[in-house]
Amino acid sequence: MHIQRKTTLIVLVCVALATVAWLSIRPAKTKLSASSAIPVRVVSVAQQDIPRFVSGIGSVLSLHSVVIRPQVDGILTQLQVKEGQLVKAGDLLASIDDRAIRASLDQAKAQLSESQAQLQVAQVNLKRYKELSIDDGVSKQTYDQQQALVNQLKATAQGNQAAIDAAQVQLSYTQIRSPVSGRVGIRNVDEGNFLRTSDTQGLFSVTQIDPIAVEFSLPQQMLPTLQGLIAAQHPASVDAFLGADTDSPAAVLLGEGRLSLIDNQISATTGTIRAKAEFSNATQTLWPGQLVTVKIQTALDKAALVVPPTVVQRGMDSHFVYRLNGDKVDVVPVHVAYQNSDLTIVTGVQSGDVLVSDGQSRLKAGAQVEVLKEPPQVIQTAQAQARP
Repeated sequence: MHIQRKTTLIVLVCVALATVAWLSIRPAKTKLSASSAIPVRVVSVAQQDIPRFVSGIGSVLSLHSVVIRPQVDGILTQLQVKEGQLVKAGDLLASIDDRAIRASLDQAKAQLSESQAQLQVAQVNLKRYKELSIDDGVSKQTYDQQQALVNQLKATAQGNQAAIDAAQVQLSYTQIRSPVSGRVGIRNVDEGNFLRTSDTQGLFSVTQIDPIAVEFSLPQQMLPTLQGLIAAQHPASVDAFLGADTDSPAAVLLGEGRLSLIDNQISATTGTIRAKAEFSNATQTLWPGQLVTVKIQTALDKAALVVPPTVVQRGMDSHFVYRLNGDKVDVVPVHVAYQNSDLTIVTGVQSGDVLVSDGQSRLKAGAQVEVLKEPPQVIQTAQAQARP
């Protein structure tokens, strides 16, 4: 037993010595250098003309929308248009029973004829009395009374003519004509119904579809820009999209219009300013009450320095980029003039400068970098997607 323990101890000592010897003669493991290259991807600064845009939510409004209501009481005898029909200003829309009004008109005309006949007789007598008054054939009182009678009959004739004019106006109301060009809405009454001027519902509406307007709101900080666009020689273009993301392939362009109006006050509750744009709508893709996203070109930056949004980093007080300098990078402060989801316009760099677009999290000034290439499968996929 004692010999067995001694043997085991000797074996353990031999193993320990062998381990120490192996560790002393094995190759030293290469340590990572603190200055090893950091993998990054880069892009070059491009120079091109970049339009600036601002977007907002708006609603489509008709420039003219009229509810057709009767102006005289009567039975609706005929509807001349159908629901959804396009009409022009002045087109006959409906007819109301006009027999009672025509009878009043004929009565007024008869009264006018009677007054004119009486006036004619009175004027002849006045002329005769005037000649007789020269030789005192009639008294001056008789002459004055005849003059007063003539004046009275003239006033009566004028009143009869006014009654005729009023009856003709009432008669014109029995022919309801469209005050605007537009589209007829859903009908609320049918032929044979008795219409009253006190009815608030109306027969139907006529709404102008082409041209049409879009009203939208923008932050109050945009007021100077909007004023400049309104004062420009050519009105600013405004695009209306179906969808919130106007840059998305799913966004549908509904129409192209022009900025036409800025509201006369800013909303104190929301801090926004309302504006309006007018659109040609021959295809009727814009519809009153529809919600759309408007996109306005506010400026055009010529020869702007453009980089992807991932290039620009945010510092404590300003923005900066990493510029490639040989196999190292420099920190370059930049000013962001404009930015959207696709690009950023910067100043502080030169066209053609190579900037880091990916891998900035491990970088610092003077760090050594290794520029990575796009994987072959990514390039092939991009090429495949670009083929028609």
